Amino acid sequence: MAEISSSVTRSGPSIASASEHLVEVVQELSLARSLERVMQIVRTAARQLTGADGATFVLRDGPHCFYADEDAISPLWKGSRFPLGACISGWAMLNRQHAVIPDIYKDPRIPHDAYRPTFVKSLVMVPIRKSAPIGSIGTYWAHERVMPPEQLKLLQALADSTSIAMENVELVSNLERRVRDRTAQLEAVNRELEKFSYSVSHDLRAPLRSISGFSEAVLEDDGENLSDGSKAALGRVVAATGRMGELIDALLGLAKLSQSPLALERVDLTALAREVFEALEQANPGAKVDVTIHDSMLVEGDAPLLRVALTNLIGNAWKFSSKAASPHIEVGSRPVDGTVEYFVKDNGAGFDMRYAERLFGAFQRLHAHTAFEGTGIGLATVARVVARHGGRIRAEGKPGEGATFAFTLGPTVVATGVA
Repeated sequence: MAEISSSVTRSGPSIASASEHLVEVVQELSLARSLERVMQIVRTAARQLTGADGATFVLRDGPHCFYADEDAISPLWKGSRFPLGACISGWAMLNRQHAVIPDIYKDPRIPHDAYRPTFVKSLVMVPIRKSAPIGSIGTYWAHERVMPPEQLKLLQALADSTSIAMENVELVSNLERRVRDRTAQLEAVNRELEKFSYSVSHDLRAPLRSISGFSEAVLEDDGENLSDGSKAALGRVVAATGRMGELIDALLGLAKLSQSPLALERVDLTALAREVFEALEQANPGAKVDVTIHDSMLVEGDAPLLRVALTNLIGNAWKFSSKAASPHIEVGSRPVDGTVEYFVKDNGAGFDMRYAERLFGAFQRLHAHTAFEGTGIGLATVARVVARHGGRIRAEGKPGEGATFAFTLGPTVVATGVA
């Protein structure tokens, strides 16, 4: 806070310098985020604006006045409480107006015994907010003094600004409390979800293992005695239980994505994409896929989650372009609307844009399982990863002509090479 020194006299600073200082004080109050900071600013400013020997910050506490803070040449009443009707600060609040008292011992509103141990001979008290006052600001002098009207207006303007600052502090405090409460609720929900997920997983896996195990045992022990139809039916049961196990694993993986905190670091998407393609080529040695990967795609993000996203997107592109005459997959980046968009593009089966929004829901499939295998969780997983990075994802496609999945990573992007 700027100091007023040369312009301060026994009667206070000049009106011009005090007005300039009040502007600075109002700016400081607008940035205050706690009541303690508001009181610190106000008690100091009240003395500087008026040239007073002391200042108090009084809060209304039900039927009492609470002298919450002070700045004075010797102690006053900090920490004390008095009935509203027994002190001049309470009078200012109850009557919603200022009190200018040149000689406290000549004013019947003053409890003289309370003032005798202090230096105070003269005072001015102004309410904080004239409509339904929430406190008051007192200024005191060790000599008799009548405050000029212009100076009184400045002190009241300080009190009015103080009321706004206190309301802002209360608003911010309420918002922060609501955020804390909401965060605690979400954490509790996530914990319950995790318990539920593992409980469901355990409860479902046990009967699945029994169904699969007994079906395989029947095929192994009595397969020769079964008809071809019966063996085929049991084979389908074993296959279905295996697929159910895969769905459970995929669903648990999707649930975990919302629970672990992001560990942000510099991530090379170009290198990640190359690693994913190398793994696919090793798993499919006979496949002939033309691959294009843009260079220098550098972002800030959670590396394991981004690896999961690219693995799903590139895996989908590989799968759905596998029946194309000359499969081609491109992984790249491009500028879009002032940000960078990353994409995985293929020339495979594509999809009907009328159903694009369904792609990112769990267990949503636009192609039959018999045509292309999968759990229906992959794109939902990608969407969850992108959302956790503050980005968005979209899809473009046309049946028989391929698909493009493009995503942003919000403000986490730090650098990129756009081909």
